[in-house]
Amino acid sequence: MTTETRLRIAMQKSGRLSDDTQALLKRCGLTINVADRRLLAHVANMPIDIMRVRSSDIPGLVMDGVCDLGIVGDNTLEEASLKRKLMGDKFEYVKTTPLNFGGCRLSIAMPEEFNYSSVDDLNGLRFATTYPQLLKRWADEKGINVEFCLLKGSVEVAPRVGLADGICDLVSTGATLEANGLVEVEEVFRSKASLIQTASPLTAEKQAILDTLLPRIMGVMKAKESKYIMLHAPKDKIAQVSALMPGKETPTVLPLAGREDLVAVHVVATETFFWETMESLKALGCNSILVMPIEKMMG
Repeated sequence: MTTETRLRIAMQKSGRLSDDTQALLKRCGLTINVADRRLLAHVANMPIDIMRVRSSDIPGLVMDGVCDLGIVGDNTLEEASLKRKLMGDKFEYVKTTPLNFGGCRLSIAMPEEFNYSSVDDLNGLRFATTYPQLLKRWADEKGINVEFCLLKGSVEVAPRVGLADGICDLVSTGATLEANGLVEVEEVFRSKASLIQTASPLTAEKQAILDTLLPRIMGVMKAKESKYIMLHAPKDKIAQVSALMPGKETPTVLPLAGREDLVAVHVVATETFFWETMESLKALGCNSILVMPIEKMMG
């Protein structure tokens, strides 16, 4: 059983977002004892408990203060916020940080034979969706009226069986739409995972845990987006080499043993390092160019 001194985090019980969340927490140094059928998992090396629940339950658990933190898709979070606001329920939360996984988009898709030219063609149509509030908000912004039928699964079959004219559902690669004879025509909402926090103040003990955990999460996110670049460069070409380096970090320049003409250049790049950049560096006389992933970063 959790206590008031243990930080409580809600995460998806199973699925891609669950896998990505577990990987993130493990890279932050958390040792999690996860059993498939248990909804509560304990972190062995930090005073943290993990509640493993359905994605749709995570926003409410955080908004109601049952959990201190939650890792959830923006699509689920926004849909829950709109619904709770409509119902007059508590919907406040703090988005602590966006995360760089769980990317997808909520889109409208129509049967291949539908003659689509503009958003006005969707006016008055009926859509199968798991996200009626996001669909309604989008339709209001576009100045059209739509109807919906709420489905929790197998949304793609709705047009084929006559339940709806089209669908409004999450799209990743588009392969599922193609397999069901559907074509994406409008993007309603773009989503990634986010770390959210209850709007209620944390106890001093829980805040101390969060103050340790949050920099680790930010470090893992930054490391995932960064590369460590090492190369040997002509000493008289350092200015040109530095100008080619991506990102805003100043390169570290080190002497090479036994060489007066070359130096070692190291830099952390937070932008994409293209093959063309490597070729330009090579043309300046650089060699031993290495581009390596970074596991962790801090400060």
